[in-house]
Amino acid sequence: MRRDVQEGKPRFDLLLTDGLPYDQQFLTRFAGLLERGATKYGERNWQLADSNEELARFKASALRHITQWACGERDEDHAAAVAFNLMAFEYVKWKLDNASVE
Repeated sequence: MRRDVQEGKPRFDLLLTDGLPYDQQFLTRFAGLLERGATKYGERNWQLADSNEELARFKASALRHITQWACGERDEDHAAAVAFNLMAFEYVKWKLDNASVE
């Protein structure tokens, strides 16, 4: 069998931590946060964001959650919330940057 080289390709397999239980994997926790958001607000509701105001809210929320995480607050999964807000920020930024292209 012949296959293309793996060099230079994203290594999604490295996102999982060896030896860490499934429910403690960061991707599992992140996916759980997305599931809870989909249940509460509707699937992919966050992708409807399309303004600089919403961009600023994602940034403010990410900064708040990283501060809560750094201070050791455990009332919710602040690390997963940071990741969500960064993902949403980057998506809306891309959307705004490419709005004139469409």
